[in-house]
Amino acid sequence: MRSEAREKRAEEIEAAAYAVLEAKGYAGLSMLAVARAAKASNETLYRWYGDKLGLFEALIARNTEVVEEALERGRDADALLELERLGPVLLGMVLGPRAVALNRAAAADDSGKLGRALGRIGRETVGPWVVGIMARAIAAGQLGGGSSSAGAQDSAQDSAEEMAEVWFALLIGDTQVRRVTGAMDAPDEDWIAARAEAALGRLRRVFAV
Repeated sequence: MRSEAREKRAEEIEAAAYAVLEAKGYAGLSMLAVARAAKASNETLYRWYGDKLGLFEALIARNTEVVEEALERGRDADALLELERLGPVLLGMVLGPRAVALNRAAAADDSGKLGRALGRIGRETVGPWVVGIMARAIAAGQLGGGSSSAGAQDSAQDSAEEMAEVWFALLIGDTQVRRVTGAMDAPDEDWIAARAEAALGRLRRVFAV
């Protein structure tokens, strides 16, 4: 199968997996159920994803790609402008229905395997990208976080990591938990944009040069 055709088929299979996940939870997310929903062969699913956990990991990776693509499109010499573009995309992703479905599945998994997969493929992938943006903002003098001289590289790296943690807290806060528990409805684009703008503004005030 050509790569383009396979990519399209994978998207269809993964969309079917979300539908099964929404209807039956992770316990009901069998390879056979997904294969039937996607009108694909069970053998294809096992060949492409390995097993049920592999399929779940593919769903996480696909969701994270939205943020990665935004980073690639938004590459800019101005680190804070890049962060400004990234904020609404990242917040929209983590509060979106697919992320909510993945997090609900992980929360119901007593083994912790799904939660570890979410951390490894999600936050642990996005986090270093954001730390890199913060480091560039420090080096450019846009945020106050230490010198970029060789003798202060460790301090600057620590500052970049701290800034990333603060930004995540300001941007996401408890909204992800509230969405997963049903305490918060899906926000609209205006709400997401306003929160992302406020998070960046607060970050700049906290780490003002």
